[in-house]
Amino acid sequence: MFTSKPVNIANFFVAGISYKKTDATTRGQFAISTEHYENALNLAAGLGLDALFILSTCNRTEIYGFAGHVSQLIDLLCTQTGGSAEAFTEIAYCKQGGEAVTHLFNVGAGLDSQILGDYEIVGQLKQAVKFAKERDFINSFLERLVNSVLQSSKSIKSDTALSGGTVSVSYAAVQYIKENIEVTADKKILLIGTGKIGRNTCKNLVDYLGTTNITLINRTDGKAVELARELNLQYAPMAGLTEQIASADIILAATNSTEPIILKEHLENKGDKLIIDLSIPYNVEAGARQLPNINMINVDTLSKIKDEALQKRVAETPKAIEIIAHHQDNFMEWYRMHQNAPVLQSIKAVLNKIAILHQYEFSNPQTRCPYIAAEQKIQQVMNGIAGKMRNQHTQGCYHIEAINEYMTTVTLQNKQ
Repeated sequence: MFTSKPVNIANFFVAGISYKKTDATTRGQFAISTEHYENALNLAAGLGLDALFILSTCNRTEIYGFAGHVSQLIDLLCTQTGGSAEAFTEIAYCKQGGEAVTHLFNVGAGLDSQILGDYEIVGQLKQAVKFAKERDFINSFLERLVNSVLQSSKSIKSDTALSGGTVSVSYAAVQYIKENIEVTADKKILLIGTGKIGRNTCKNLVDYLGTTNITLINRTDGKAVELARELNLQYAPMAGLTEQIASADIILAATNSTEPIILKEHLENKGDKLIIDLSIPYNVEAGARQLPNINMINVDTLSKIKDEALQKRVAETPKAIEIIAHHQDNFMEWYRMHQNAPVLQSIKAVLNKIAILHQYEFSNPQTRCPYIAAEQKIQQVMNGIAGKMRNQHTQGCYHIEAINEYMTTVTLQNKQ
């Protein structure tokens, strides 16, 4: 049933910062790129950390994992950030054990998102965990926990209206354009970055603005070319970025670059432009944001837009919490049984040895019970003991109890 050693939930932590206490500029100092993530995992084993993952999005950077103290996770994370561990600790929230579990369930449901019900977090969570799993940093606890969180999130998506209306930053960006700019056929839109967020943004542009005057640029041309062909759009190489910025009326930036890619010199005297920066850290140079011809919108601005479905989503929150509680209870029951795995395995080994000693009883047609073989009886005893462990949540003399129950059955069978 269990293939890895039990862990102590008291050693499970999450440490993070989010939009709740930090602005986009501060979050940018602690954003983690793929390269940073790789470096952190390479350092982790040397620090005695072997089960963790990092979730870094536009509205949060969090590290989940097992450690002797949460500071070990913070120190590891901040080896790869522009901000220090001391600065991170001052503004971070830290949760332990069951509270950390609850936090991840809330994050996966979109309850802790900058835009309530934001479903893009699910894909970001999957990607973060997959990256760590491929490098052997996901133990059975984390895998089971994340699977439970994803199942809970799926149930909330299906059975509530929490994800109705404006439920992602990419969608909110397109709604902002729709409400503030008349998008005519001659309005040129430039989208930089065609990863997960960029791809979603692009599809929303096409679906809700009814235009195909959109040019895509990506660091690697392949993704931009593929998406452009799929949606009948244009694409340009990264080498043509300067020219494309100069000619665009609306620019959306959604890359994972650690440095600004849209510079002040790209925009000076190039006409009025709306720029929506969906990236953390910012993709637009600070000086460029001060130019009089630039209307600059970022993720914090977008999150304050209140669409008409917001109140409906807020009303659905209790339903989502109820669904989370159900899935979290199931997970905690699994955890408790996982803790009992060594005892259960030990009991089963003892019973198997007894069964071997009495093997002749089960191989002799005259004394063998025609309905219950030794293996089946052992499993019945194990199920009963496991049930008592689960329901009583206490330690007891389960070895003695199991042996007595098994031997009683053997004696009764021999008398038949």
